[in-house]
Amino acid sequence: MKLYYILFDLMMAILFFLMGISFYKSNGKAANFLTGYNMKSIDERKKFNEDTLCKDYGKKMMLWAIPFLIGIGIDIYSPGKGVRIAWILWVIMLIQLLIERHQREN
Repeated sequence: MKLYYILFDLMMAILFFLMGISFYKSNGKAANFLTGYNMKSIDERKKFNEDTLCKDYGKKMMLWAIPFLIGIGIDIYSPGKGVRIAWILWVIMLIQLLIERHQREN
């Protein structure tokens, strides 16, 4: 069971890191995958620099891998705790992103 937790953490870290890299290197093309942004009118979209937007979100997604890397270290010594701690940290990071996004749009 210990290996299951470690592999799960590793897969989540890889997933978030690869998603972040994809957004970062998309040259603004991944902006259509951002919720809310893809529903804005063309005039509203002109207010945003899509390349910068994708790079910012890409960096944040790459940072989302860190809790799961920490979770691997914890799961080695205490199986299951690392996964729970990683998800708690990730939710906190997601809430921070949502708050920043709300402030940016206002």
